[in-house]
Amino acid sequence: MSTSISAIMNSATVVFAGALLVSCVKTPELTKLEGFAQGTTYHLTFVLPKPAEKDAIAAEVTAELQRIDKSISNYRKDSTIELFNAQQDTESHEVNEEIVKLVEQARIVSKASNGCYDLTVKPLFELWGFKKDSFNLPDETSLQENMKLVGMEKLIAVDATHLQKTIQNLRIDLSSIGQGYSVSRIADILEKHDVKNYIVEIGGELKTRGKKPDGKPWRIAIEKPLPNERKLEKIAAFNSGEPMSLMTSGTYRHYFDNNGKRYSHILDARTGKPVEHNTVSVAVLMNDPTMADAWSTALLCLGSEEGIRIANEKGIAALYVDQQGEQLVEIPTLPMQNQPTIKWEAIQAQ
Repeated sequence: MSTSISAIMNSATVVFAGALLVSCVKTPELTKLEGFAQGTTYHLTFVLPKPAEKDAIAAEVTAELQRIDKSISNYRKDSTIELFNAQQDTESHEVNEEIVKLVEQARIVSKASNGCYDLTVKPLFELWGFKKDSFNLPDETSLQENMKLVGMEKLIAVDATHLQKTIQNLRIDLSSIGQGYSVSRIADILEKHDVKNYIVEIGGELKTRGKKPDGKPWRIAIEKPLPNERKLEKIAAFNSGEPMSLMTSGTYRHYFDNNGKRYSHILDARTGKPVEHNTVSVAVLMNDPTMADAWSTALLCLGSEEGIRIANEKGIAALYVDQQGEQLVEIPTLPMQNQPTIKWEAIQAQ
């Protein structure tokens, strides 16, 4: 989940050069679709080979976002995942294939993060008051009682469409992986219509492929991770044109200050408490938007010291930003240093 990436479209979101005339052939125009979905906004910018298909694509995108919302959104009680959460038993229950797959993808990341990242932290999130934006410093007894409700090992994938709890009141929150999954699904719709050059962005999570009509790379603005203001810090230029996702997670937008101490909304499932390291944001570059989304949260949870080691071992291109006193310090993983996909361009101080 993220609010730190923005696609630069015209004066607001992707900077596109003017039309070029090559051999008297007009450069293809960009098609844009945008709207509201899943409690946030989405923006699609792409080169459409058959302009007449725009309405069909728009209808498919709307229908797919609504379908995903009904399947995996935790804010609506009638979603498939919330109906499963409401089951107070340890029986096998049918969900659907995509939920089971998302759970298993998240399980891979959870294990790799040594349990820091976990889909079952929902009770802890509520205990600390982040659900209602009302800070609550829990006592140790309450914390330990809620810790009993947390753990991916308490969730069993029975088969391709069924999940089972080992404790009755286990609950799953797919928000840390669901937006990346949505990006993937919308990109699939575009590609089904032979769209090879696009940006798909949902709530700041995005995937790009190809290049702009003039042959220049897509350029994505990255916000400086500051808690009380929004400034653009750098540009990510996707030079290769290969399909690639960029996902970020940060601690600087959603937090509580209490008695001089800051409590992040990123919870370490191993302790049940907000993380206390100096990392303020992580950007992950990966082909698969779904896994990139989960890894951005996991690496943020771990912090740079532990996270960089794991990212290097797993071959994950990630860029950490740590707060060191008054300074923001960037620390790339080795795969990020060595990848050719993105060229980082600094933005002059604003």
